[in-house]
Amino acid sequence: MKVKEVIALLEELAPLSYSEDFDNTGLLVGDANATVSGILVTLDTLEKVVDEAIEKKCNLIVSFHPIIFSGLKKITGKTYVERVVQKAIKHDIAIFSNHTALDNSWNGVNAMICEKLELKNRAVLIPQNETIKKLITFVPSKDAQNVRNALFAAGAGNIGNYENCSFNIEGKGSFKGNEDSNPVIGKKGEIHFEEETQLGVTFAKHLQSNILKALFETHPYEEVAYEITTLENQNQHLGMGMIGEFEKAMDEKEFLQFLKKTMKTDCVRHSEFLKKPIKKVALLGGSGSFAIEAAKKAGADAFISADLKYHDFFKAENTILLADIGHYESEQYTKDLLHSFLKKKITNFAVLLSQTNTNPISYL
Repeated sequence: MKVKEVIALLEELAPLSYSEDFDNTGLLVGDANATVSGILVTLDTLEKVVDEAIEKKCNLIVSFHPIIFSGLKKITGKTYVERVVQKAIKHDIAIFSNHTALDNSWNGVNAMICEKLELKNRAVLIPQNETIKKLITFVPSKDAQNVRNALFAAGAGNIGNYENCSFNIEGKGSFKGNEDSNPVIGKKGEIHFEEETQLGVTFAKHLQSNILKALFETHPYEEVAYEITTLENQNQHLGMGMIGEFEKAMDEKEFLQFLKKTMKTDCVRHSEFLKKPIKKVALLGGSGSFAIEAAKKAGADAFISADLKYHDFFKAENTILLADIGHYESEQYTKDLLHSFLKKKITNFAVLLSQTNTNPISYL
């Protein structure tokens, strides 16, 4: 199996096209065409992680966080980032990261936190915009079913919990081919009218090339008439953060103790107690201060995240309990998610979970 084939599998879980604009995801170091001997899954790629990969004969590191976040102007070994890149290149080790693509995935980082906390009735906290596209095409009515089925098979027509969704309008199309045309129906140089179906389907933007391939392969016309537009509809299963509910409400201290134990953290920084039960909980793994207002708007009793600054806690404004559990702690189960996913997909070589603790923060 090639590195690029492993990446294709990972994109089934979290397509890179849904990464945030500021991020640096994808294959960061290495050759996409290299044959994989073993995979090491980690949260961060540090020098000791590369050493672990060398020791375990893994030539692909799948890392949630990207080791190269901003541009590198030099690779001289003066920083930990430069040393990681140097060592990886020297030992022919590829490094891949899916970071915010996995943050935005329905089955990604925040889903893992919800699972650990046993939250029910989950929903995306901040849906990502402009991720849904719409295809309109015009097909001879006798061929509409064949084209429609091909589009469904390519992933079109999925809306929330429904699939094979389309809208169809019967009408009459006209065309006249020039001297260079080769019409399947009608004759060149003569205007032709054909009973046609206007077929409309929506699809996730990362599927566009597959959708068009299916359309062109099954549509009978020499020239396929179609339109693609980007919709403003919110995607119910894609975006930052999640919100869910406990089966039974807890008081605030009980909630924080449960959070501390479940997320294996030595410290939970929190805002002022509101003396009300905690049932509806919003969360966002990693640095999530930007989602405080969204959590409040969603009616959450508490918001769990990390890297909250001093002034962020004032934003609670006596309406929500803010809980900062630590960046590493909020994302620690992400590597388990990636490891489990790859283990199910790949059986012909080792997929190993890194045993290196990459948390840079210690508590006295």
